[in-house]
Amino acid sequence: MKPLYFTPGPAELYPTVHQHLQTALDEQIGSISHRSQKFRDIYRFTDEQLRILLNIPSSHGIFFTGSASEVWERVLLNCVEHESFHMVNGSFSRKFYDYAQSLHKFTHLLEKPFGKGFDFAETEVPEYAELVAITHNETSSGVQMRTSDIHRLKKKYSQKLFCVDMVSSAPYPDLDFGLIDSAFFSVQKAFGMPAGLGVWIASEACLEKAERLQRYDSLTIGAHHNLPTLWKLYKTFETPATPNVLFIYVLGKVAEDLNKIGIETIRKQTEEKAKALYRFLELSDGYQPFVEEERHRSQTVVVANTTKPSAEVIAAVKKAGMIVGSGYGKFKESQIRIANFPATSAGQINDLIEELKRAE
Repeated sequence: MKPLYFTPGPAELYPTVHQHLQTALDEQIGSISHRSQKFRDIYRFTDEQLRILLNIPSSHGIFFTGSASEVWERVLLNCVEHESFHMVNGSFSRKFYDYAQSLHKFTHLLEKPFGKGFDFAETEVPEYAELVAITHNETSSGVQMRTSDIHRLKKKYSQKLFCVDMVSSAPYPDLDFGLIDSAFFSVQKAFGMPAGLGVWIASEACLEKAERLQRYDSLTIGAHHNLPTLWKLYKTFETPATPNVLFIYVLGKVAEDLNKIGIETIRKQTEEKAKALYRFLELSDGYQPFVEEERHRSQTVVVANTTKPSAEVIAAVKKAGMIVGSGYGKFKESQIRIANFPATSAGQINDLIEELKRAE
């Protein structure tokens, strides 16, 4: 029996990925030049589909990297001269902060305990911070920040650049890119693809900042994949170096499939599946939701405390052909993480719930 993955990344492959990969192999997409018209057409198509899916305006460019982690570095080099502000409540928001420190930026920190979320009313951004780094969905702890709070924060601090990590939630969040300057994700989570491609969305305001920093002899904004170079080549749908052409093609096709369903339908389905999972956890004797405040609970990565050692639960559901993730870091033995991505249906979520009941 083929296992079904509810892991938070790499995750279950989207049902159409196999066919798209087969088509790409049949057409030898992996062998074409990234300077060819065929590649430009692939880039343009993927760009168009992502713009429809995420409602990205023409003021923002869409660029491809090797991973989402790479974007942390690209954003900090290109958009921060001196100071950045980081909202940290888990391991991945912490890594964004750590990257800033390693690049010798002056880093301001607003930190919450693992599993706690941020609200607009309690967030004060330091006066001289140039970039506000927000993690929409903290993969490690299952905490999500409401997009309405992100938007209100940007309106309050309109002169600062806002960058949103949406790695384990895109395309679910309804970010207003008329407000948000930059966002990024990788394809091995909610887009249901193998790992190996990051997507960076950046505004003209980010480009202007990068061009200004590029003129300073004392700063580097990156040798090859800096934003001015990426943007210059993006105008003709090209890239500085050979990208992951195969996955750019597949991403465009998956985004097209999601567009056929419609983003509002995808969001509604995601919320209904999350509601079923949280309802089960709240009524269960063997599990409980880790994130206490309902408004901060992730819709795409559900984290549960387990009464039994989590390894026993994971082993039990694995016998039924279902793979769930362990807790992150020090919570590895006391929690499970369940991905709620478009690749898994409501019926499959219900089947998982039944297996979790048996494993209590």
